[in-house]
Amino acid sequence: MDAAFRTVTTVTDQALRLGATLDRRTRTGEVVAIGIGDVWTIGRSLTVTGPGVGAALAYVVIAVMLFQVSALLAAVVLGGVPVLALILGPALGRLQAVGASYRSQQGVLTGRIVDIIGGLPVLNGLGGKEIYASRFRQESQELQRQGYQVGRVTSVIQAAGLGLPTLFLAVVVWLAARLAVQGTIAVGELVAVYGYAAVLVVPVSSFIEGAVDVSRALVAGRRVTDFLGLKREDAAGTEPVPTDGDLIDTVSGAGVAAGSFTVVATARQNDAVALVDRLGGLRPGATWNGQSISEMDSAVLREHLLVADHDADLFAGTLAEVVSGRRDVVEEEVLQALHTAAADDLVPALPAGMASRIDSGGRNLSGGQGQRIRLARACLANPNVLLAVDPTSSVDAATEAAIVERLAQARRGRTTLITSTSASMLAHADHVHLISGDRLIASGTHASLIRDEPAYSALVFRGEAPGSTKLEGGQVS
Repeated sequence: MDAAFRTVTTVTDQALRLGATLDRRTRTGEVVAIGIGDVWTIGRSLTVTGPGVGAALAYVVIAVMLFQVSALLAAVVLGGVPVLALILGPALGRLQAVGASYRSQQGVLTGRIVDIIGGLPVLNGLGGKEIYASRFRQESQELQRQGYQVGRVTSVIQAAGLGLPTLFLAVVVWLAARLAVQGTIAVGELVAVYGYAAVLVVPVSSFIEGAVDVSRALVAGRRVTDFLGLKREDAAGTEPVPTDGDLIDTVSGAGVAAGSFTVVATARQNDAVALVDRLGGLRPGATWNGQSISEMDSAVLREHLLVADHDADLFAGTLAEVVSGRRDVVEEEVLQALHTAAADDLVPALPAGMASRIDSGGRNLSGGQGQRIRLARACLANPNVLLAVDPTSSVDAATEAAIVERLAQARRGRTTLITSTSASMLAHADHVHLISGDRLIASGTHASLIRDEPAYSALVFRGEAPGSTKLEGGQVS
C-alpha cells in the first residue's frame, strides 16, 4: 500500500509539473491506467520482499544442513533453483512481451472511455455515438485477445510453479533413497532429507510466484518511468520577460505587432492551436521582443501573457469566483468582464445572479455560456498579451457580433491574437494572417485578403464565394 500510494503521489506531481504539456505528450487514458492499475501492480510486487527473504534464508539453512548429510544432495539443492530459472526464463520473458502489448492497448482503451465520457453530449448531438461505440467494441475485443495471450503464458508459469517444486522434491528424495540403499547415508538421514526437501517446496514456489509478480511490475514500472521522464515544453527559463514588443512565430513567420488586434485564419484547428502554443511559450519556436519565449521565466511569463483556450477548465464556485479566478472578487470588474464577453445576460438568468453556483467543468452551463464565461475570465485578467483560440465558436451570430465589437474595444492598445474564421471577427482585425500547416500563406487586412486571396475567401465564406479555391491538407488548390 505504501509503495502504491507513493507511486500515485509521484505520478500526480509529474502530471501537475507537465501542466499544459500533458495532453500533448501522452494520452489521458495512459495516466488513468497508471493510476488505477500500474501502481497496484508495482505495490503488489513488493509483497515478494518478505516471502522472498524468508525463502532465501530457508534455502541457505537447508543447504547447510544437507551438507552435513551429503555434499552431493546439497549440490543438487543449490543447483536446483538456477535450473528452474533457466526453465522459466523464456516464459517470464514472453510474459513481459505480451504484458507490454496488453498494457499499451489498455491505455488506448482507457483513453477511449475518457473521450467518450467527456464528449458524450456532443456525440449524441452529432449522431456519432454509434461510430465511437463500434470503435470501442473493436478495441475492447483486441484487448480481450491480448488478455488471453497474457493468461496463457501466466497459466503455464503458474502450472510450473506447482509442478516443478514437486518434481524437484522427487529428484532429491530419489537421489537420497539411492544413497541410503548404497549405505552412504543412514535411513534416519533419508527421512531427514525428505523433510528438508518437503520444506524446500515452499521457498521454491515463492521464488516462482515472486518472479511472475516482478515480471508484471517491470512492465508497469516502465510505463510509469516513461511518464516520469516526460519534460515540460515550457520548462522555466531564466530570461527576463518583456512587457511590450512584437511576437514572432519563427516556424511560420507570422507576427503579432505590439498593441495590435490580430486574427489568424486557418482551415484546421490543430494548426491554430500549434501556433498559439508556440506564441504562448507552451512549445518552442517563437520570440517576444527578440527573445526566445521558451527560455523565459514561465512563472513571470504567465503574469503578462495569457493563452485562453475555448475549452479551458472551469472550476467550481460562484459565477463571480469563476470569472475572477485567483483574484479577489470585485463586482464591478466582474460585471465589466461579463459585458465584454456578452455574458452579462447570465446574471439575471441565473437563480442567484453572480452568487449562483457553477459546477466543476461548467456542467450546468450550455456550451455557449461556458465559452463566454471563459472569455470573461480572460478579459478580467487583462494581460499585456492575450492569445485566444476561437473564443466565439459556440455562440450565435448576434452574440458573436457583440463580443467582437466589445473585445476589440476592451483590448485597444494591448497585444491580442485571436484564431477564428468568422467574417465578423476578421473584419475588426488590424491585421489578418492566413495559415496552412506551419506556413504563412498571406497577410493583410480582411478586405485586401478577400480581394486578392481566393483561398482566404473560400475559407471565410466556406466555398460560397464565386471563383474561390479551397485550402485542404495544408495546400492551396
